[in-house]
Amino acid sequence: MAAKGRTELDVGADGVAVITIYNPPVNSLSIDVLYSLKESYEEALRRSDVKAIVVTGKGGKFSGGFDISSFGGVQGGQTMQPKVGYIAIDILTDTVEAATKPSVAAIDGLALGGGLEVAMACHARIATPTAQLGLPELHLGIIPGFGGTQRLPRLVGLTKSLEMMLLSKPIKGGEAHQLGLVDALVSPNDLVNTARQWALDIYECRRPWIKSLYKTDKLEPLGEAREILKFARAQAQKQAANLHHPLVCIDVVEEGIVAGPRAGLWKEATSFQELLFSDTCKSLVHVFFSQRATSKIPGATDLGLMPRKITKVAILGGGLMGSGIATAMILSNYPVVLKEVNEKFLNAGIDRIKANLQSRVRKGKMTEERYEKAISLVTGVLDYERFKDVDLVIEAVIENVKLKQQIFADLEKYCPSHCVLATNTSTIDLNLIGEKTKSQDRIAGAHFFSPAHVMPLLEIVRTKHTSPQVVVDLLDVGKKIKKTPIVVGNCTGFAVNRMFFPYTQSALFYVDLGMDVYKIDRACTKFGMPMGPFRLADLVGFGVAVATGMQYLENFPERVYKSMLLPLMMEDNRAGEATQKGFYKYEGKRKATPDPEIMKYIEKSRSMAGVTPDPELLKLSEKDIAEMVFFPVINEACLVLDEGIAVKASDLDTASIFGMGFPPYRGGVMHWADSIGAKYIHGKLEEWTKRYGSFFKPCSYLAERAAKGIPLSAPANKVQARL
Repeated sequence: MAAKGRTELDVGADGVAVITIYNPPVNSLSIDVLYSLKESYEEALRRSDVKAIVVTGKGGKFSGGFDISSFGGVQGGQTMQPKVGYIAIDILTDTVEAATKPSVAAIDGLALGGGLEVAMACHARIATPTAQLGLPELHLGIIPGFGGTQRLPRLVGLTKSLEMMLLSKPIKGGEAHQLGLVDALVSPNDLVNTARQWALDIYECRRPWIKSLYKTDKLEPLGEAREILKFARAQAQKQAANLHHPLVCIDVVEEGIVAGPRAGLWKEATSFQELLFSDTCKSLVHVFFSQRATSKIPGATDLGLMPRKITKVAILGGGLMGSGIATAMILSNYPVVLKEVNEKFLNAGIDRIKANLQSRVRKGKMTEERYEKAISLVTGVLDYERFKDVDLVIEAVIENVKLKQQIFADLEKYCPSHCVLATNTSTIDLNLIGEKTKSQDRIAGAHFFSPAHVMPLLEIVRTKHTSPQVVVDLLDVGKKIKKTPIVVGNCTGFAVNRMFFPYTQSALFYVDLGMDVYKIDRACTKFGMPMGPFRLADLVGFGVAVATGMQYLENFPERVYKSMLLPLMMEDNRAGEATQKGFYKYEGKRKATPDPEIMKYIEKSRSMAGVTPDPELLKLSEKDIAEMVFFPVINEACLVLDEGIAVKASDLDTASIFGMGFPPYRGGVMHWADSIGAKYIHGKLEEWTKRYGSFFKPCSYLAERAAKGIPLSAPANKVQARL
């Protein structure tokens, strides 16, 4: 057989057949593996020297689940798939679970998705305490499709099974044992031998032979079950109003309870099939692979360079960003030297780090002991004396070019010659920052998103001088601090902030033209954004919004709308959430409530702009408003790609989701644009350009692709090939 994707059968002298799943690196369940599992079972059942069966995975991993890379082939019709229900019913139910010889799953490492579903079809499960068990399929826009919706509720009860499925939340072996998902916990060394003995004990009637599909002792009475399902539906709609598949999952679970498990399996199989071809599934699978592709960088990761060891990090500035970056570093055990200009600022910075960590302790994400260890990794300083042996410096001071230039000239003097010199600037050109140094090859951007210890994206900015080694080093640090890093080129706003500056710009423009602030925000949150542009402006503060707006005005004057609304509000100390008043009023715990007072500022802004409200705009639906806000974002994203600031369109998809909260189920900004079509987007932008001016003018990249029917995300070389 081929060296990849199979099961191996080994029969011991004790009469136990050990079936080992082999498909590195995580023993994923390809179609080949599942067919091979069926063949191994049938052989074990035929053989007279086999009394019982143990199923395990090669190399300390049971199975990471179904092979996601095969989804694209199935969705595109290139890969043949088995008939509906074949895996869940023919293989796992009628071959594995219905076998006339007992089987035990020996679980170490991962038992996720289809991996856990195989284990649940066995008659018992033995696991290691560190094993991870879960059904995370909803993350990909589908539901468990190999019997998981029917077996998990019968093993752990309805409430816990719904939580595990709807939140895609895996659990460790210890919790799985308490819940009854696994029958015993043992060390990795004893795992297979214990499972062999357990299987023989079932064979010799010393332990119960349990078919989990027909267990009922953990299921609540029907009336109670219906209440739990009703509550789960309400929660799912509240958490993700635009998503259909969580509700399908609940319906499938209910079918098994009401009509019996076999009926539940059939409903699961047909529902899985429908969801597999849904736009949501295609988008989420795209996100899954886009996220993994961000670390493949031409001219850096393809040169065979190994990341250098970063053992000590220095951070300049203990403000909101600096303290957040320091928190992210110490959470991953990096010792940090935090520098500030005076004792007062230094203490405030360390207090912020403590507050960030204490918040984790309160939420149960961190023990007091772990807190003490983390905070002990921070050393506060007021000079550069301790910078002699640092491997990475991240500057996070205010956005002032002269100050940053002075800092980088100092860093060159005090840091070792191998030290990576990074800046957390969000808008300033890196060439300007490093202008007064001779070390431009080791200067790069490490742009975190606020709050830095929470937001998952890290934008690594390289200039024409940045060495590939520095890029490889920062990618490695990004992964170690559990960020998704994207590597981008150097320009005002880099990739993420630049791509999204039209989000707020266009919204301000529409308000001058007569549109309601709160209607715009509502349309954006219904579209799937965590908050609309005005609530976002309140959150970041008008000072930041105006300062970055000036940078864009300087660099992209033809695409900036000069609204007077924010400066007018700032004159009255309305500057966003920090002042308790912005577009919304804030009382108590960050609760934002609309404020009719803003109308006087809007009217003044309109009269200063000399704009007459457009009655047509007032008739727009929420879908139309979302398009008017996001199509300029797509246009800017096209420019970012065309200028080579982003390496590939999928990086912008990842960045829009992890940096700006763009809804993952839409696949990211470029994927969503392609689902609508360049022609439609171009047509709308042209129409608005005629009506409202050059702010909406589609770029040549977008215009060319619209004219030729080429996807916006197709690489330039593929476009050339088609022309």
